[in-house]
Amino acid sequence: MRPSSGQGVNTINLQERFINMQLRNKQDFWAGVMFVVLGVGFALGATKYSMGTAARMGPGYFPFWLGVCLAVLGAVVSINAMKEKADKVELDRFDFRILAIIIGSVVFAGIVLNILGVYITVFLLVFLSSLASHEFSWKVATITGLCLVLFVWLAFIKGLGLIFPLWPSFM
Repeated sequence: MRPSSGQGVNTINLQERFINMQLRNKQDFWAGVMFVVLGVGFALGATKYSMGTAARMGPGYFPFWLGVCLAVLGAVVSINAMKEKADKVELDRFDFRILAIIIGSVVFAGIVLNILGVYITVFLLVFLSSLASHEFSWKVATITGLCLVLFVWLAFIKGLGLIFPLWPSFM
């Protein structure tokens, strides 16, 4: 039996659109792929822990669903990068300097936390990481660092009562 003319036209349009789909926004596409890979990895890693239920969550429940949400978000971003209305964006050359600054800042913060205390370490982490930006501003980096120090104090020290050395050990 032959489909109605309206349905046949829709099927042909969908097939043509799928065949003509091109990777227009490479930056978003590969970011989406990275989200999918990380999300699936976290979801699979979380299955090693007990899941529990929505009412009594186990240690694997939150990371599992966070991984699923990240993977779905990545799929949406990747698919949108292939649509006709997506901006045409090419990938720039990967900048290893930026990666080194970010990872180096985090490693540095981990090493000096017990020596300099949480306040100075968090400020230095934000400030040094800001050097990776192509639009670095001393003023913005300083304000952002101070705001994050305030947030860490409110959320982790006062809110959760975590015990960190607050000031340098030599003071």
